[in-house]
Order: sequence, then C-alpha cells, then structure tokens
Amino acid sequence: MSAAEEILDVVDTEDRVVGQAPRGEVYARGLRHRCVFVQVRDGAGRIFVHRRTSGKLVFPSLYDMFVGGVVGAGEEYAAAALREAEEELGVAGLAQPVPLFKFLYEDAGDGSGAGSAGSWWSYVYEARWDGPVEPQASEVAWHAFLDGAEVAARLGTWEWVPDGLEAYRRLAAFRGEGQPPGAERLPGDGPLPGEERLRGRGGGAQ
Repeated sequence: MSAAEEILDVVDTEDRVVGQAPRGEVYARGLRHRCVFVQVRDGAGRIFVHRRTSGKLVFPSLYDMFVGGVVGAGEEYAAAALREAEEELGVAGLAQPVPLFKFLYEDAGDGSGAGSAGSWWSYVYEARWDGPVEPQASEVAWHAFLDGAEVAARLGTWEWVPDGLEAYRRLAAFRGEGQPPGAERLPGDGPLPGEERLRGRGGGAQ
C-alpha cells in the first residue's frame, strides 16, 4: 500500500472522528486529520534536525526539528508518536515519548505543491535517544543533532516545514522560554488558540 492509500481518521474542530479517507484524498481535499510531532534530544540536549526527502507528499525537501507524521485510522496519538519516532530515527527500544500539548494547526496552502491547504490536530511530544540513529532513506535526506543555539541561528536561513516551526514556537512558550530567536510571530498571534496542555494528566491520548 502506498502512502497515499493509507487510511486516516477525519476529525472536526473538537478532534472528534467524523469519517475516514485515504491520505491522498485527505491532502487533496484539505480534510482535517491528526498528526504527531516528537522533539528528540540526545544526552547532550541537542535536537535531532533533518531535511525531508524530495518525494514526500507534503513539504518535500524542507527542514524539520521534529520527527513524526500522520496518525492512522483508529490509532492512538501515543502509539503513533512512538511508531513514527522509531521509524524516522531508525531505532528500536525508544522509551514512550512524553506528551506535552496539542493544538489545531491551520494551513492556508500556497499553491506551490510544497504544502497542503487544510488543518490538522497536532500533538507535541518529547523523547530522548542517546544511541546511534539510522534514519529511513525514504523519509530523511539529511540529519544531525544540533544544539538550541544552532537551531535558532538557522530559523531564518533554512526553509522549515511551517507546522513544525509553529510547533517549535509553541513548545518554547509551553516551556516558558518565550519566542524562539528568529521565529517570527504569525499574523494575528496572541494567546495560543486551540492548545490543550496535558502535562500532569498521565498523557492519555484521545
């Protein structure tokens, strides 16, 4: 089965399942679905950063400071976070990523084929991995562990996936770090709408 044929849950603005559709149709029609974002750090606190391959269905060849992806039909967020993190890092035995918060990401699309208009509930996690990584060649074109200052220095010079950049900004606010240096605020930014903080609730995925 190709990636475009994978079945996803379609959800509403309250993250309730209202239907199912193949991933290709979800992207083409801009249907609301679910995704996970996992920030992976090594023992030195450096962040795993990678560039997506040119064959990705959305945001090809862009950089990301998270691993993750779409949540399959009937799949729990927590299971998707662990599955996607292990797959993209090319590792086994990763501890269950820690859930932090989720938010509804709205993408206007740009008509360039690099993105997909629509929206997706985005659940942000964090994880630690101290061993070697062997990222999937089909998913990751380049990778490195970079410290926070290195990531911040590249925010304005590398082309990042927009939903990952928004998750990075919200994660900095969640941790009380304020706006990451170099991350411009989006039009109309104020409080973080649609965000649900989950720390201390045991991390039960919806």
